Amino acid sequence: SLPAKLINGGIAGLIGVTCVFPIDLAKTRLQNQQNGQRMYTSLSDCLIKTIRSEGYFGMYRGAAVNLTLVTPEKAIKLAANDFFRHHLSKDGKKLTLLKEMLAGCGAGTCQVIVTTPMEMLKIQLQDAGRIAAQRKLMAAQSQISSSSPEPAVERRPTATQITRELLRSKGIAGLYKGLGATLLRDVPFSIVYFPLFANLNKLGQKDPNVKAPFYVSFLSGCVAGSTAAVAVNPCDVIKTRLQSLQRGVNEDTYSGILDCTKKIWQREGPTAFFKGAYCRALVIAPLFGIAQVVYFVGIAEFLLDMLPKRRA
Repeated sequence: SLPAKLINGGIAGLIGVTCVFPIDLAKTRLQNQQNGQRMYTSLSDCLIKTIRSEGYFGMYRGAAVNLTLVTPEKAIKLAANDFFRHHLSKDGKKLTLLKEMLAGCGAGTCQVIVTTPMEMLKIQLQDAGRIAAQRKLMAAQSQISSSSPEPAVERRPTATQITRELLRSKGIAGLYKGLGATLLRDVPFSIVYFPLFANLNKLGQKDPNVKAPFYVSFLSGCVAGSTAAVAVNPCDVIKTRLQSLQRGVNEDTYSGILDCTKKIWQREGPTAFFKGAYCRALVIAPLFGIAQVVYFVGIAEFLLDMLPKRRA
């Protein structure tokens, strides 16, 4: 039933995000830093420096926004894919690859209603630590070369403050900045992910009428998720840059998707489009693996499968 699908999709998102959020934070910071202003050299370097400067919970900045909105986002994404697959199938016949891709396209289009504002707010909170650290470093360097007083501690905005400011200055459109780039990322992602997951999951089904074991769904979600994540990473880099409201010192600003693409290509080279690709794969693989287990198998059945069988 639809309520069960929505509940399973929501729970799947909550569990997945909690497990992989620190890696997602590192991905955002690695994607946003530009040549000449590099604060971090790798995933591990980013996480270590974040813990040192912001504490353990600094790795979860922006998690509250994600945990609040990931339930409707994942619920819409997974339920919409099922909805489109159901209506594209005829008399229960197997869907062609094209129809599976169309169903994924529909799911990716529906989810941006929630994904865009969620990503918009999350990116501001995740990247605030990088910008603060960069400004602190620049201030320390200038203080050494001059006798200027030590700068005051910078207060970081909350998600509520950012939301209020965007609504006040730009209306609801402020929360949907980067909508085009989000569509450019999420629609191709879903087109690749859902057909690939469905076909991989079928390989583990001994009988077409019996669900695959939960570990098959998990591995299928991991493989399909990481493959789709790397494939659309250039779009994710563009989306992250466009949705960042604050910039570090001497960092570029962008007027749109084409302007962003052109400047990244010219000033940072084609490899810049794959910044954070392995982080994104590490985030998406377990996130969608967990999501598909909870959603596809069902939370109740999943928990029962994890319990030891009682002897007759």
